[in-house]
Amino acid sequence: MARAMKIAIVDDEQDMRQSISQWLALSGFDTETYASAEDALKTIGQDWPGVVVSDIKMPGMDGMTFLKKLMSVDSGLPVIMITGHGDVPMAVEAMRVGAFDFLEKPFNPDRMTELAKKASQSRRLTLDNRALRRELSDGSTIMKKLIGTSPAMERLREDILDLGQADGHVLIDGETGTGKTLVAHALHAVGPRAGRKFVVLSCGAYSDDQLSARLFGPIEEGGQIPLVEEARGGTLVLEDVEALSQPLQARLLTFINDQGSPAETRIIAIVNAHNEGRTVEDALRPDLYFRLAALKITLPPLRSRGEDILTLFTRLAEQFAEEYGCEAPQVTAQEAAQLLQAPWPGNVRQLINVAERAVLQNRRGTGSIASLLMADNEDTGTQITTEGKPLKEYVESFEKMLIDNTMRRHRGSITAVMDELCLPRRTLNEKMAKYGLQRSDYL
Repeated sequence: MARAMKIAIVDDEQDMRQSISQWLALSGFDTETYASAEDALKTIGQDWPGVVVSDIKMPGMDGMTFLKKLMSVDSGLPVIMITGHGDVPMAVEAMRVGAFDFLEKPFNPDRMTELAKKASQSRRLTLDNRALRRELSDGSTIMKKLIGTSPAMERLREDILDLGQADGHVLIDGETGTGKTLVAHALHAVGPRAGRKFVVLSCGAYSDDQLSARLFGPIEEGGQIPLVEEARGGTLVLEDVEALSQPLQARLLTFINDQGSPAETRIIAIVNAHNEGRTVEDALRPDLYFRLAALKITLPPLRSRGEDILTLFTRLAEQFAEEYGCEAPQVTAQEAAQLLQAPWPGNVRQLINVAERAVLQNRRGTGSIASLLMADNEDTGTQITTEGKPLKEYVESFEKMLIDNTMRRHRGSITAVMDELCLPRRTLNEKMAKYGLQRSDYL
């Protein structure tokens, strides 16, 4: 759900600010009014979630001074200036200083709404990009996305923390849909380059000539620089690195060698070569492979992660349910066992698709998780099997999922969980301790 954008209306004339506020409120905006720039500055700071509409001519701090103050606080804040007749030169100066646009009195209210919508869209994009940059530079935030308590995931998180601090280039291998690009983000976020550039290139999406130009230049389009320059000092991620031709692999090797040690720009290479029946060594020339694979991470397939499957499914279903404004489906014991037994050839990406479709089915009141899994297995020609998995594993996984879901739904209320699951407090406490569930995580 997109957050509501605010509109701050700053004008010393009460009638003017009230009429603008009423009109924009009718257009669906959340409006705030201020009689002076000084009052507005007490509220509007960096990352303020909205747009400012301000008169230029005001007693005390005038609109131009106000605009300059706002730009010094947050240069990405859209400010729409209202000018009097004949103040066009002042409006042009306001645009030079950083105003989003201006309106000349008397103005068309529809034009005001149109500008407010454009400015709101611009502000939302700016704030989203900032949030993404902060997330990519916050190791603790992005590590939380690597959900799971299976031994394979515990090892993966330890590897990321260890290799993230290292200086060498990294090769990430793993089946399609296991989250290799997310791991590349995490490696960058937990390391010393966290605040620097993080650049991703999908090598399989371009022709050889396009790849050469995007990576090393020259780029004829205005304003762009080769990615090896854009990522300088940070991290350059090459997805599907096996798609590089032999000449481009040689050029990449030269770039790596020329950097020396420690490398100024870290290369994280992501490989999907095994999907074509080749090994990683087959896909890359030996000298490049050994430079990239000095540090290597292989991601576990979803089918090897045990009860992580249920944890992931539950979290994903909750997210999609919130997005679609409906209830998440309740997983039965039989469906939990089927989720655990499924081969998941598409790994986490496939699980995401199943969770979304399960929520949509639940909203319509039709279908089941089992039917979705059967359809997926028919499409991929795979079969669900329980080979090598004892019944006890399924029972414990379902029990943990059930307690986790119920605790989440009741926001950590032990009494409510005891009543719903018909468990005495001591038994519930013992099971939560057994499965590593803590009440504080649900409050």
